[in-house]
Amino acid sequence: MGIAREVVVREYVDEHGYSPFRAWFGSLERQAAIKVTVALERIAAGHTSAMKALGDGISEYKIDFGPGYRIYFGKDGDRLVILVGGGTKKRQRQDIASAKAVWKEYKRRRE
Repeated sequence: MGIAREVVVREYVDEHGYSPFRAWFGSLERQAAIKVTVALERIAAGHTSAMKALGDGISEYKIDFGPGYRIYFGKDGDRLVILVGGGTKKRQRQDIASAKAVWKEYKRRRE
């Protein structure tokens, strides 16, 4: 196993100032928000053990707590992580589809 590399973690914000990740995070109860915050710190520190590539540039960070929280993100280069959403195991299929659409929009706007 290699040495973890620190990365920069940012939220995707659309042209109207809306962040799908922030909207989801803002809806969480206190304990869940704490778990997600710890997960974000682990992502920023470069820890990848709970990450899984889902295709189309989107990855998932799984949090074993409550209903199975997930953080969805894309990587822009080696050191930039863009948060595009979050969810739970129950809504995983819909959340992944939404994250992929947001990532596609991020890439379109970036060009």
